[in-house]
Amino acid sequence: MENDLITALKLLKSKTWVDLTHPFDKNSPHFFMFESASIKTLFDYPDGFFAQQFTFPGQYGTHIDAPCHFVEGKRYLHELELKELVLPLIVIDQSKRAKQDPTFAFSRQDVLNFEQEYGKIEPDTFVALRTDWSHRWPSQEAMDNKDAEGNNQIPGWGIDALKFLFEERGIKAIGHETFDTDAAKDFRRHNALLGEYYVLEQDTYQIELMTNLDKLPTRGAVIFNIVAKPNNASGFPVRSFAILP
Repeated sequence: MENDLITALKLLKSKTWVDLTHPFDKNSPHFFMFESASIKTLFDYPDGFFAQQFTFPGQYGTHIDAPCHFVEGKRYLHELELKELVLPLIVIDQSKRAKQDPTFAFSRQDVLNFEQEYGKIEPDTFVALRTDWSHRWPSQEAMDNKDAEGNNQIPGWGIDALKFLFEERGIKAIGHETFDTDAAKDFRRHNALLGEYYVLEQDTYQIELMTNLDKLPTRGAVIFNIVAKPNNASGFPVRSFAILP
């Protein structure tokens, strides 16, 4: 006799699933202070089996940042609860704006403007900022988007928007398509990633370098962030995907 769980699984599998994760290799875009990934073949089929060795920073490709990535004393990756990694998903589309102004920082007023059109953001949700920056993958140059002076021109979250979302809307986690939480201009202004520190200070996680947000509805989908469980890790490549309503 079929139980409720099997019935629910059949329902989920009848829906559309969208992969939110970039594949990565040694040539993939990455934070400039990190080395490229190294992938070495240890054994090949003439040896009887195929096995590889992977060497890469924890924050490589589409990845999850654990709270301890920026904030000493906060949780490691393996301490995140499974149910935290599966959340209702809200996507805020700023893709047209990013084309016109790749330097913008998403503000508290921008959140209010979004809510005026789409309704109030619910608590315990995962909020993703869509900029279509992922369309620039796999070009490091396009992802960095440097100006004539060599400064990155990359959009991001404003600290006022993040404080509003976590403190007044009670959201659980965020994600974005860029390398960092903060807009590049804010990082240069403060010489610090204030937004990223703030998010992780909430003892929660974020997903960076997401893709395919343009294939998702504004709300109604559910995000799954499936990740390995290394001990005492600050982050790791993640397999994020969404199931559409």
